[in-house]
Amino acid sequence: MSALDETDLRILRLLSENARRPYSEIGQIVELSPPAVSDRVSKLEEHGIIRRFTLDLDRSKLRQGTPVLVTLAVEPGKVGEVRETLLSLDGVEHVFSTAGGRVVVNAHAPTEDVQTWLFDRVDPDLVREVEVELLSSTDWAVQVGGEAAFSLSCVECGNEVGANGTSRRIDGELKHFCCPSCETLYVEQYEELASGAD
Repeated sequence: MSALDETDLRILRLLSENARRPYSEIGQIVELSPPAVSDRVSKLEEHGIIRRFTLDLDRSKLRQGTPVLVTLAVEPGKVGEVRETLLSLDGVEHVFSTAGGRVVVNAHAPTEDVQTWLFDRVDPDLVREVEVELLSSTDWAVQVGGEAAFSLSCVECGNEVGANGTSRRIDGELKHFCCPSCETLYVEQYEELASGAD
């Protein structure tokens, strides 16, 4: 799969509207058989375009926690660490990182003392500033644009995988390479590491 075609985009749009939509129904809409839809969805998953199928809860109906939007100004170089810690907190729904070193969290905090809840797990020395806002509502609109492009990066050098790219399954995982040279280099290093581990 080097590019998404219009059928792939239509399948993504249909799944974004309802991830439980049967493949038979999708197939009728996009004019493919259910097994052909299944194959395309599997390829989209394999290439990381579809990461997972999940449940979209309306937590306001569950009366669970305080709905907040928290913005943290994080020390340089520590965004990844703070982000991973936040993702492990109960009640956190979404975590966003900005290029400017901020981490934004949408959560249902289990207590009204949001900062204590956060800093029970997040190292306060990594955070320069915290802003907490109470949310009145949240809505998510997952959309797939008509001009979406598909881009793979070479696991060896990081360059974009183009027409000369190759793919190879290594230890059950599909790896993509921008050229045969990168594939050979990666496989040699992998085999060398694997033999050293034995």
